[in-house]
Amino acid sequence: MTSLAPHVVVVDDEPDARAMVGDYLRMHGFEVSLCDGGRALRRRLAEVAPDLIVLDLNMPEEDGLSIVRDLKGRSTIPIIMLTATASPIDRVVGLELGADDYLPKPCELRELVARIRSVLRRAAQAKSAPPEEGKQEKETRPDDRQENGVRFGRMIVDTETLRLRDEAGTEQILTRSEYGLLKAFLDNPKRVLTRERLLDLADARDPDAFDRAIDVRINRIRKKVEPDPANPRFIKTVRGMGYVFRPDGD
Repeated sequence: MTSLAPHVVVVDDEPDARAMVGDYLRMHGFEVSLCDGGRALRRRLAEVAPDLIVLDLNMPEEDGLSIVRDLKGRSTIPIIMLTATASPIDRVVGLELGADDYLPKPCELRELVARIRSVLRRAAQAKSAPPEEGKQEKETRPDDRQENGVRFGRMIVDTETLRLRDEAGTEQILTRSEYGLLKAFLDNPKRVLTRERLLDLADARDPDAFDRAIDVRINRIRKKVEPDPANPRFIKTVRGMGYVFRPDGD
């Protein structure tokens, strides 16, 4: 792809809806590919690496949540879900699988453009920004800061590839939303963070709907970083207040 415009893939089995979203995005400066389902999406991904995917969850050929699960298991391409039900369950499940944002369908196209730009901005910041040093006093030990990564316990967070690596070299992919939350903890060790503060630090959206989503994402992160996720040592719950990150696992 030679265009400097962000490349967005729109996946929807309804031709009129797919074309309408595609035309609107092109009007606002995006390069757009249109796919009618999971099969067409995978063919397109074999040809290009888009910057973002807008994915309808309710498709007859293949459930959108299955597509999210598959894609997030092997890539970090941001995904915005569209769901006709606007059900909190759909939202939470999709976020738990690794999606980066969602909108009810039919959606306000101006808001979709705003969400796309916000997710792309967060993705670019997460990919390019080095760990923030000097912005505030850090309690993470100096020798725990490594090239392109931060160590805590047995894990190293690679800030360039958004991967977790343990001492044995085993790697796990972090979604953009997981990385945003984990970075908030890494930048604020041993400080109690409320859900509202985490929303601000991770640049999440729709705080009224995201309290539960924050909990779900933290549970996902714990499964990746904790030796025993049921008894977390690093990301601990502070009852009635929020969460605190303990880099030494104490």
